[in-house]
Amino acid sequence: MSKLHIYNTLTGKKEEFKPIIENHVGMYVCGPTVYSDVHIGNVRTFLSFDVIYRYLKFLGYSVRYVRNITDVGHLLNDEDSGEDKIGKQAKLMNLEPMEVVQHYTNGFHDVMKAYNITPPSIEPSATGHLIEQIEMVQEIIDNGFAYEAGGSVYFDVEKYHESHHYGKLSGRKIEDLLSNTRELDGQSEKRNPLDFAIWKNADPSHIMRWNSPWGQGFPGWHLECTVMSTKYLGETFDIHGGGMDLKFPHHECEIAQSKGSGKKDPANYWMHTNMLTMNGAKMSKSVGNVVSIEELRTGNHELLEKGFSESVIRFFMLQSHYSSTLDISSSAISASEKGFDRLMKALETMRELKSSDSSSVDIATWKEKCFDAMNDDFNTPILIAHLFDGVKMINGIAAGNESISSADLELLTQTMNGFVYEVLGLVSTQKEATQDSVTEELLQLLIELRKQAKDNRNFALADEIRDKLMSLSIELKDSREGTTWERN
Repeated sequence: MSKLHIYNTLTGKKEEFKPIIENHVGMYVCGPTVYSDVHIGNVRTFLSFDVIYRYLKFLGYSVRYVRNITDVGHLLNDEDSGEDKIGKQAKLMNLEPMEVVQHYTNGFHDVMKAYNITPPSIEPSATGHLIEQIEMVQEIIDNGFAYEAGGSVYFDVEKYHESHHYGKLSGRKIEDLLSNTRELDGQSEKRNPLDFAIWKNADPSHIMRWNSPWGQGFPGWHLECTVMSTKYLGETFDIHGGGMDLKFPHHECEIAQSKGSGKKDPANYWMHTNMLTMNGAKMSKSVGNVVSIEELRTGNHELLEKGFSESVIRFFMLQSHYSSTLDISSSAISASEKGFDRLMKALETMRELKSSDSSSVDIATWKEKCFDAMNDDFNTPILIAHLFDGVKMINGIAAGNESISSADLELLTQTMNGFVYEVLGLVSTQKEATQDSVTEELLQLLIELRKQAKDNRNFALADEIRDKLMSLSIELKDSREGTTWERN
């Protein structure tokens, strides 16, 4: 079997994966900023790293997977000025910022569960690590790579570049970056427009603020990931991932902050997922081709002919390599749905296969091809092609055109189930429907028990049932016609 190779954005080539600690992997992926509903582009990123996480464990690695929650410091337009995205949403919704955070974090988790995306080992939040962030800001200042101005602290990019390489990840040249920003000189408190905030002074309108040696403020967005990744994975860890839109400036700044604070390069392998398009165009509200996760499920959108299950969408996304642009269209997903159904039907057929004394199919070579595909930078489309070769073998054996020994049948079953369920994380639509049916029946039972409790004037129990369901994002609605429920 071939060795695992990963395309490393840092070096621009595929490299053999060599973990820092044998048989152990530390992986950090930039998580969501929880100020709005998660969108389908987010799903693709987290789904891609879910498969990477699953495959590393499938290979026998012990994996510590850290994926953060950004709940402060991410300003509008990803810049150093303007409103905090969460703070702005809190004002619009007339809520406390942490209410906004909790609401959209719950929604994010619901979507991850629906798409069968495995929870990370650790899910730290930015506001839970303010002490460590303030400490790192001070370390960067002490090392001469940051300065205070007007209650804010900025990273000195030019100073850093004198002894290090700013642009090593993104391939940007600092000379070009500087020439593109010179015209803005004198318009801010920064020494150079290229400098970025690692701590921001909070103006009177800013809701989220904390005390620091430089006055009341909040951490810079880039700083948060540097602190949380190195806290849980060490100064240098194995894999850092995220969407390609984060490569610059977010990930570039992470490297600078890590080295500027006296630490090492944070990660040995940097991985980036590519973007989604809709019918060949970048998703844009003005164009009208933005499709929500709910619309994908229900089909309630003019660009969709019908709705699709989360498993079908997951399968559709995995038919494209994580580093490739993926175009969503109703016809493309429909084609994937047919392939998905064919794959699931073959797995059912496989359970009924009978073995023979010998095999006319080469299962060992086929299995090796499946591993080779995933070892080639987690190439899920090639893996899926090989899995459909497995489908052909299953159907051929079932039709009596091929034979298979008991040992090969066991190997075929283990390999198909392992890659389909454990690695790709696919769930049959039949199982999804069964789960939905069970959920419906259980909720109806709880509604009936609550009604009985109210009839018996046991209002404490009735309220307990309602409150417990609410904590699970299920709201009960009473009316004259009875009680209904809906997910929040």
